[in-house]
Amino acid sequence: MPPSSTRFPVVSIANGTFYRHHPNASSIHPNPPLFSNLNFTLPSAAEPPRHWSIIGPSLSGKTTFLQLLRGQHLCFPPTARSFPYLSSDSVPLKLRVPSRAIRYVGFSNEGLSTGPTTAAYLSARYESKRETTDFSLRDFLLGNTELNALKRDDEVQDSALVDRVVRDLKLVQLLDLPVAFLSNGQGRRARIARALLMAPEVLLLDEPFMGLDPPTVAGLSPLLHGLASKASPRLVLSARPQDPIPDWITHLVYLRSDCQVGAIGEKQEVLDKLREYVKGVWNGLSKEDEKLAVHNLVHLGKSLTANGIQGEALLEEESTSAEESDLNQDSRSAQTTGEPLVEMDGCQIQYRGKIALGNWTQEVDGEEKTGLVWTVRRGERWGIFGPNGSGKTTILSLICSDHPQTYSLPIRLFGKSRLPEPGFGTLPLTIWDIQARIGHSSPEIHQLIPRNLTVRKVLENAWADTFGSKALLDAESKEKVDAVLRWFAPELNPAHAASTESAPESDLKWADHFMFGELSFSAQRVALFLRAIIKNPDIVVLDEACSGMDDGVRNRCLLFLEHGEAKTYVTKEDGSEVVVDSEAAKSGSVKVAGLTQDQALICISHVREEIPDCIREWLCLPEANSGDAARFGRSRGPLGRDEKGWRDIWGMSM
Repeated sequence: MPPSSTRFPVVSIANGTFYRHHPNASSIHPNPPLFSNLNFTLPSAAEPPRHWSIIGPSLSGKTTFLQLLRGQHLCFPPTARSFPYLSSDSVPLKLRVPSRAIRYVGFSNEGLSTGPTTAAYLSARYESKRETTDFSLRDFLLGNTELNALKRDDEVQDSALVDRVVRDLKLVQLLDLPVAFLSNGQGRRARIARALLMAPEVLLLDEPFMGLDPPTVAGLSPLLHGLASKASPRLVLSARPQDPIPDWITHLVYLRSDCQVGAIGEKQEVLDKLREYVKGVWNGLSKEDEKLAVHNLVHLGKSLTANGIQGEALLEEESTSAEESDLNQDSRSAQTTGEPLVEMDGCQIQYRGKIALGNWTQEVDGEEKTGLVWTVRRGERWGIFGPNGSGKTTILSLICSDHPQTYSLPIRLFGKSRLPEPGFGTLPLTIWDIQARIGHSSPEIHQLIPRNLTVRKVLENAWADTFGSKALLDAESKEKVDAVLRWFAPELNPAHAASTESAPESDLKWADHFMFGELSFSAQRVALFLRAIIKNPDIVVLDEACSGMDDGVRNRCLLFLEHGEAKTYVTKEDGSEVVVDSEAAKSGSVKVAGLTQDQALICISHVREEIPDCIREWLCLPEANSGDAARFGRSRGPLGRDEKGWRDIWGMSM
């Protein structure tokens, strides 16, 4: 009797080694073997459950691993990789090709649409004028996003499936909105929905929880579990080491930094193996493998449940205690605030009569006002929180004047209105005045910045009027750019590991050679983060600026934000890191300092570890159209180490 088709694995890899290019082909590009002698099986049966998560730091090959599961990259020997289940009668004929049956969904920096639907400028998403190419979310989900398009095989026809998916992913109220209107979190759910509507056999989700608010993450994880438990479709997730692991994940692949497997197997066995490795290095019983860095592992192991993040990382308490006193001492110092830089006196954003932001009354000095009332002063450090779609990025668009309604709202920036005011010689602020005094990093900036700018040009663009215009730098500004490039060479130079021994530190030719588009996603985020802070603007705006960075890179960026070149991390013998004065500080040669009391900081993040330690004031927006008022508060200490305070902000019980 032939075996049941459900016993066939969807993907079977037996001692396979992969290459981006044929190993015998001549090429100037490096072509190392990927995941040598890999053994991996993705079963087709729902029972017993086997749910995989691929975990690793940046450049470890998480995306590459997911790609090879759908038939990409060369496999040696070719017979080592096969897709037995896809050849069975259980699979529709159109899905018997791996590229169709196994769908990949990534969430790096691309928009929901390409070609004629791509926004040409940042404020397009907020304008009331609609173009023919402003396709709705409904069009996007059904595949109707082409002009004069013929009917395609991947168009969605099952209306019952559409209804179920949009309901499960909470997209019903958004169906008639143009996709450009969606927030980052809403856009993420839309991409997952689009992939589900194609009814694939396997769905590969590349860091699906990145950029989502905690309540949405807590709700999305059980939804994905429901799909995976029924094998409809089967799921494979990827994540960074510091990301919590969904509690329903049963198996892990932990990747080394050289695109090789560091550990693979059942979840608890992998975690135990890595925990013993970390303890062995810290206790001096074993030598650290440079391709399996301990600092990436210490935050691994937290669990994502329906009630939020629970459990402890492998050895997080030991790794953070050494540096905590240094950072806390500095962050507890009283902030001196100055003149107002942003004044909102009852702001309310409406689209065609529907209120999108400010649908509440707020008591100010004993008087009730409608809409958002908020003031940001010099020296203040603000965090803006709230669910996806609550209006966080919209607030930043008002500050940066990307939003057209800025002109009609009671907003003053740097003490001036956007409209002419009474008085001889009083001129309104121009968009150039505002952008020259604000440093801004966000997913929207990431999506629109030209990929053909060199790494140096990206940093110099902080002094330019537009992405494409020439930056005008004086001698001091050029010194700042060189200093930042040297400081962050390990993160920004793709060839750093191979060049450190042969090239002197002062050689920055790589910054004029490598393009922004050639950098890894994490490195691109670092470049945009530095672009936002390098010229010490009056207001630094960080919207999910650290999203996608590894924890070590993120910590370096946040330390640099507050202290510039004056502080650095050093690794102790036990593998833990502490903050010390840098050589530049000791020699008095600091070119780039940290935040000053003349600057204000505004930060948006859904991950508390990505929030700078100096953030104290916070504003939490309510769910869109709930009618609840925005809440204001002040944290007791760094939110990155205050789980209770973080949960209180979000209204989540312990």
